[in-house]
Amino acid sequence: MTTKPVAKLIGANGNIFNLIGLASQALRRGGQPEQANKMAKEVMACGNYHEALATIANYVEVE
Repeated sequence: MTTKPVAKLIGANGNIFNLIGLASQALRRGGQPEQANKMAKEVMACGNYHEALATIANYVEVE
């Protein structure tokens, strides 16, 4: 099992596009660029903000 990289989202600008960017950077730094692309697509398909946040948290450890 691959460990989730840490993404510092708490206290960041809460705009979902910003959060996608921060989480994607954490995944890429963690050597998981394919997961970054997959996560971004899944988040964009979410129906609401809370679902989008939950999806991001499936990919990264939120800090």
